[in-house]
Amino acid sequence: MYDMARNANLIQRMNIGDTVTRSAWRSPGHLAVVDGERRLDYRAFNDEVNRVANSLVASGYGRGDALVLMSGNSLEFLLLYYACAKLGVACVPINLGWQSSEVGYVLGHCGARGVAVEAQLMGKLLPALDGAGHVEDVIVLPSTGAGAPASTGAGAPRFIGLEELTAGSSSAEPDAYVEDRDPVTYLYTSGTTSGPKGVVGSHLGIYMESITSALELGFNSSDRTAAMMPMFHTAQLNGVISPLVIMGGTIVVQRGFDPAALLELIETERITHIFGLPMMYRAMLDHPDVTKRDLSSLRRATYAMAPMPDDDLRRALEVFKCDFSLGFGQTEMAPITTVFKPEQQLTHTGSVGSPTCSVQVGIMDDQGKLLEWGETGEIVYRGPQTMEGYLHDEAATAQAFAHGWFHSGDIGHFGPDGVLWFDDRKKDVIKTGGENVASIEVERALYAAEPRIAEVVVIGLPHERWGEAITAVVVPREGEVLVGEEVLATAKQRLAGFKVPKAVIVAGELPRTSTGKVQKHVLREKLGDFYRS
Repeated sequence: MYDMARNANLIQRMNIGDTVTRSAWRSPGHLAVVDGERRLDYRAFNDEVNRVANSLVASGYGRGDALVLMSGNSLEFLLLYYACAKLGVACVPINLGWQSSEVGYVLGHCGARGVAVEAQLMGKLLPALDGAGHVEDVIVLPSTGAGAPASTGAGAPRFIGLEELTAGSSSAEPDAYVEDRDPVTYLYTSGTTSGPKGVVGSHLGIYMESITSALELGFNSSDRTAAMMPMFHTAQLNGVISPLVIMGGTIVVQRGFDPAALLELIETERITHIFGLPMMYRAMLDHPDVTKRDLSSLRRATYAMAPMPDDDLRRALEVFKCDFSLGFGQTEMAPITTVFKPEQQLTHTGSVGSPTCSVQVGIMDDQGKLLEWGETGEIVYRGPQTMEGYLHDEAATAQAFAHGWFHSGDIGHFGPDGVLWFDDRKKDVIKTGGENVASIEVERALYAAEPRIAEVVVIGLPHERWGEAITAVVVPREGEVLVGEEVLATAKQRLAGFKVPKAVIVAGELPRTSTGKVQKHVLREKLGDFYRS
């Protein structure tokens, strides 16, 4: 029977899974994925995605189901992600830094029908399955790291290896009805006082963001990226991988970051693009191999999470001899909203660049009024890539969408030339002695004043007199020694008196999320009694 609606959907839909199909039809023999010894061109990659998708269909999966994915960077991660997309199954990547209790919360909150898990992570999954009777399948992926072998357990759910699941499965394109605004992912953001919130990303939203990123970051089919940042995080998955697949480029999978290994990879695989944190670029710059490797293939290096200290940026431009850009945004925006472009790096040091072509950016006060350029307020967004909402949380969604804009929780302002300046997270603005001080402003001043600092984080700690006392936690560069009093002396030369830290704490390292972001809330909790002792 002719189904006009279904046919129209297959023709017109905007589906992230279809991006693999189209690149496979356009450039079937072009290298798509490199994972160790495995090298798949786009035809083979698409065939494998389809085999996984059709095996899921045979197991009863379809539009509206959710599949939790517990995997580090691997070919299998990509196969499952794109297979779910083609079927309208929401993929739920798990942050590998979470504990079993957090995994269990996500399993229950999203109502997962199944879990795909790397064998060495089974020990973390099994306790999370307690009470998750709705989970029907555990798909065991090959082990890609050290750890205990998989335990099949007994009874429900069904435990099955990926190879067994896909045995005999067809490589034909699955015929599935999926709406443009159907969820492609539930990405859970870590909460500090409650359970993580599930950000619902739609096919249309991720597709639009991916096309925008490809345009703004200059990706093309000849690009080869080293995918070393976690694929379970939106920045790597949606900011780099999805755009590159749309363009038909090559993804060279890396399990994690190692400066020597990455420098070697750039040379041997002729990598054209890398994406990492500022601290990663510093580690490469300080590594003795940086002058021994041929890095001439690099065209673009992007970074995220924080602006790069000016000295590091200038050194990186000189050593890597490629364009640098910063992608700014957040999970709810899929994620990139502004790009700090190569031509802005040395003229607008510390900014987060200009809005992308698909996002409208405004500055709003607490009453919902849009402010003029130069005025400081909350950064708000409009655009098709905005999340659909927070899963099963209407109150949080309504708050985030107040006044007809998405509220970022970031504070910033526009300069006279339309460049956006990020001042701080709302929760990180320090209220000291009746003044509001942006922690990031103090951090930038300390980086500029003291070259021996490798990393600095500024937080507000409870203080009887000041309310919150500005406090700097600094990590010295390797081989250097920092003395708190000396750092304070240099800070006084660059900051107004009320912005100078009341204390400098020297530390060996900083607490981080699994994506490398510094956890300021952990420092605030750990050092909460610092001024009371």
